[in-house]
Amino acid sequence: MGVDLGGVAVKRPIEWSELHGRTIAVDAYNTLYQFLATIRQADGTPLLDEQGRVTSHLNGLFNRSANIVGAGILPVYVFDGAHHPLKRATIELRSQVKERARAAYDAALKAGDLATARSKAQQTSSLTKPMVEQAKHLLRLLGLPYVDAPGEGEAQASSMVQRGQAYAVASQDYDAILFGAPRLVRNLSVTGRRKLPGRSAWVEILPEQIALAETLDALRLTREQLIDAALLIGTDYNPGVQGIGPKTALELVREHRSLEDLLEKAETEEGSVWRKLREGQDGLGDFEKIRNLFLEPPVSDTGPVVQGRLDEAGVRALLVNEHRFSADRVDSALAKYRQVKAQKQQRSLGDW
Repeated sequence: MGVDLGGVAVKRPIEWSELHGRTIAVDAYNTLYQFLATIRQADGTPLLDEQGRVTSHLNGLFNRSANIVGAGILPVYVFDGAHHPLKRATIELRSQVKERARAAYDAALKAGDLATARSKAQQTSSLTKPMVEQAKHLLRLLGLPYVDAPGEGEAQASSMVQRGQAYAVASQDYDAILFGAPRLVRNLSVTGRRKLPGRSAWVEILPEQIALAETLDALRLTREQLIDAALLIGTDYNPGVQGIGPKTALELVREHRSLEDLLEKAETEEGSVWRKLREGQDGLGDFEKIRNLFLEPPVSDTGPVVQGRLDEAGVRALLVNEHRFSADRVDSALAKYRQVKAQKQQRSLGDW
């Protein structure tokens, strides 16, 4: 999902208290996929209600948003719009990965290997249109704002931070940095203990913040150059150049300024890196168009996005009556949402 900048971005651990009173623009699809992947039973089966309907996304959205709200943070969920045609190949590839994972899951389950089955099941998650509508319905009941982006949700969320409508983008992906988000917060909805894949060990997951300006200063790059490096590595819009990883990509762009200069030099230079560039140039796709997608993505001016009213009866009707969530647990989480209800109703996000 997105370009992997984890090894080069400048990260800083942060405490929840540092985000108190802030509005955070949350990448909704990224977050819902996290819930579908991680909130599962021991054999990898997602949470289901009595009618066999998946409820992992509702469970995660309700309970983890309660933790965010309980920390004095107002989340505004930003949903993807139409995918750009250049992303079609990535979407098809993800579908193929899911199909292979489903086959591996069935085989592991048949062999009684529950650990492998659960790991493979996490890779099969699909977010359907009905699930998205259910999530939006729950958000309306909770009085939590959401935005429908015209294109990529991360681009819209990044634009909201640039305009001062939110403090940071919350996502596990790093694309928000390429879209120009001044601040990216990771692990906002996945904090807690997490089991390491394939090992009987657990690690504590805490929020971390990545500041765009600090990262660019440390890498000695402009944002345009960071995008060019990402194009070499591979993005959702292009596969990248095989054999060129983040460190090599950064060194090349830092020394030669742009992809245009790199490709011009690759025509005459010898050496393995230059050969990879010549042979793998198709992996850059229409890089000028892709670069512009990051620099000037389709976004909308949401205007004054407002906080709605908490409908406790509606929440109970949806979660307890319809999907058979525990009434006690729902009431316990609703106590955190009352903190939002106590704030002035119809308050604009800019006031947070």
